[in-house]
Amino acid sequence: MANSPDGGFINETNEQYYVGHQARVADGTSTRPFIYTFDEVLEMGVPAAPLSAFDNATWNPADPNFMLNNFDLMVSTGGLDPYVLWDGSNGGIAAPVGGQWGFRVSQFSETQDWSAIEFYDTNTGVAGIAVLGGYYIQVRLKSMLVDGAPNYGDYQYITITDIVNNFLIGYVGAGKLIPNAKRTDVMFHAKRGLQEFSYDTLKSIKSQEITIPPTLSVIIPQDYVNYVNVSWIDKNGIKRIIYPTTLTGNPYETPIQDTNITTSNYGFSFPSEGYGIPLQDSHGENLEGTSLTEERWEANPEDFTTSPLFDPTGLGRDWYQNWRVGLLGQNYGLLPELAQDNGWFTINEREGKFSFSSNLSEKLIILEYISDGLSYDKETRIPKLAEEALYMHIAYSILAGRSGVQEYVVQRFKKDRRAALRNAKIRLSNLKSSEFVQIMRGKSKWIKY
Repeated sequence: MANSPDGGFINETNEQYYVGHQARVADGTSTRPFIYTFDEVLEMGVPAAPLSAFDNATWNPADPNFMLNNFDLMVSTGGLDPYVLWDGSNGGIAAPVGGQWGFRVSQFSETQDWSAIEFYDTNTGVAGIAVLGGYYIQVRLKSMLVDGAPNYGDYQYITITDIVNNFLIGYVGAGKLIPNAKRTDVMFHAKRGLQEFSYDTLKSIKSQEITIPPTLSVIIPQDYVNYVNVSWIDKNGIKRIIYPTTLTGNPYETPIQDTNITTSNYGFSFPSEGYGIPLQDSHGENLEGTSLTEERWEANPEDFTTSPLFDPTGLGRDWYQNWRVGLLGQNYGLLPELAQDNGWFTINEREGKFSFSSNLSEKLIILEYISDGLSYDKETRIPKLAEEALYMHIAYSILAGRSGVQEYVVQRFKKDRRAALRNAKIRLSNLKSSEFVQIMRGKSKWIKY
């Protein structure tokens, strides 16, 4: 949202921020729109069954598309009676003959930090209703109920739009090292910087709580870039780390082989050999089947002591089997990557899924991963602790890509970018001296044998 150049940054009142409500009281005479100053833009849908050609907003609770509105408009007498949904005539004014008093959002633009609600005649589309004096017209954001107040804690961030605007004001212009720059170029470098920062600098870890189905696979999240941690949750809510494994793998291609050929090697099968796929639709590619490796891994029993491979004498068992039967720590040369009982996972790139070992079936897991910060509009923001680092990244990227810029200028901004990014990492690491001291007190313990 836009802010006054010489004013504060917070537009919302405490009532707006904490509970998502804002009320306006009618004076009984004014026909002007009711102004609301939420940071969240008020939006309405298109009615599924409009009352007339002039009814262009989903104000009616009986309309199927009413749920598309991101807010509810409530009305109360004197602010003392309970608030109820606006129904077209409960603001103390009789509904127009043959129609109702609907409402719509109007007069909003990106340069404003407010939205306006105006009432209109659904017969004619003409606005101009004076709600009786003493009536309170309240907006309630639905996001506070459904999404758990997505704007909580937003003050610690700055949007990428504000980053671009501030950069154009502070770093571009006559008498500056960057005399001119297209807004599109600045936006490109800002987004690239946000992507790069998201990988190892910003607090961009996302997570999903999922139950592993009997198929032992879960779909990779839509905005996934790389995983951070995978854990299953025990009955006490404690995380148990699940590690990736090299015990098995997920082949990217599984071509079908023809076992009826007379040569010494199994050959690949193609649609032209009678597998029911028209040759013109196959593009000459191999026929693909299921992975036998994955099938055998999924069929692996949870308790390896029931496996036909189990050797009760202990002779010939590999370290992995020794560990599974309870000889943990009793064998010299035990492989640390196998010395855990929380299960394993692999990433099946062919199917775009995480695959888990059989002992994790029906377990509740938390999948923590990173994205690039650009997947959704609400994520295109950056912590204020890293704001200067992004400005330096944009400046360096623009100067480095231009001809005629002296190399010492480019190198200077490269150093400034590196220093600002280092400062951002230190700030975002959130190290607290009191917490560090508390942990290090364990160094003074006496260890007795």
